[in-house]
Amino acid sequence: MVEKNSIEILRKLVGFDTTSFKSNLDLIKFIENYLNDFNIKSKLVYDETENKANLFATIGGDSKGGIVLSGHTDVVPIKNQKWSSDPFTLTERDNKLFGRGSSDMKGFIAVVLSRVSKMVETKLNKPIHLAFSYDEEIGCVGVHGLLDLIEKKSINPEFCIVGEPTSMEVVIGHKGKHAYGVKVDGFSCHSGQAPYGVNAINYAAKLISYIEELNKEKSKIGPFDNEYEIPYSTLSTGLINGGTILNIVPNLCQFEFEIRHLAEDDPKAIMQKIHEYGDELITKEMHKISPKANITFAEIINYPGLNISETINPVKQVKDILNVSKHKKVIFGTEGGLFKKKLNIPTIVCGPGSIDQAHKPDEYIAIEQLEKGGKFIDKLISSYS
Repeated sequence: MVEKNSIEILRKLVGFDTTSFKSNLDLIKFIENYLNDFNIKSKLVYDETENKANLFATIGGDSKGGIVLSGHTDVVPIKNQKWSSDPFTLTERDNKLFGRGSSDMKGFIAVVLSRVSKMVETKLNKPIHLAFSYDEEIGCVGVHGLLDLIEKKSINPEFCIVGEPTSMEVVIGHKGKHAYGVKVDGFSCHSGQAPYGVNAINYAAKLISYIEELNKEKSKIGPFDNEYEIPYSTLSTGLINGGTILNIVPNLCQFEFEIRHLAEDDPKAIMQKIHEYGDELITKEMHKISPKANITFAEIINYPGLNISETINPVKQVKDILNVSKHKKVIFGTEGGLFKKKLNIPTIVCGPGSIDQAHKPDEYIAIEQLEKGGKFIDKLISSYS
């Protein structure tokens, strides 16, 4: 069966440029109006600027319990990417649908919306909640307001499905992420007098080298979880900037690094080691030349990992619907960890499309994946009839 309705809705969703630094309100209002046509009321949770919003809606049954179908509405930028077609116009080629967000993760939202009529027509004995967020791509920022709303409503859902692109495989775990910006303040002088200065780049390099040492240590001593492609916590530096001209000892260097940690690992303990090493550089080396020299850390991203048992009923239910016995854990983060940590809702990550296509030029979702996602939602609805 060709998912005509899913495709048409996906065409609309892709047409809204919801890159994270832009507003998502046009898309949210489209979904709100779409649900209104079925007499389903939505609750919008705005950010401080009222330029972005989450959407929450409940369909059928009592408002308590049930299942949450969750997805984010924002997409990553297209800057410096070469596309074969307009990223914000859904384009079909070879049974694939190309467009920014087609896989990550507007495809899942389109499938869910295409089944709203069936949800309404079915006499659900448990409610189905729709939870669509903003700013997931910059660190799971927007979903916090949505979680606060769910907590305030005391809905207590039985479980949640976050429809990130997993090729409809059942995911029961992912790593958490803590990311930090580091500012190294040095002391400038003429490069011919370099020993009289505090070279901010040099001290940033020492700190980056120490972070890499900790990364190598994790690969040797763990903890380990062999269900992951990389079975240990990792540390990685991704951005650096410093200096003005070669003949000036640089007085400023800034860089960003991340910790992607297993649920069993403690990122605070890792950061404590980094802080202690930084303090040692300041007191034993940098301050001997200038008391103004310093190293400061600022947290820029913080979301927890997800780790649920394969033996719980929601996992068994999803596997039964998909007729599979396997599950996996993935390297990318989702809002699922926050649903589990903040609301204690057992959360499974499962959705159409592949993460291998996400964030790339010519991102696409295979029509076959939309069909598979649609059949899954159909069976999920039937299980609540």
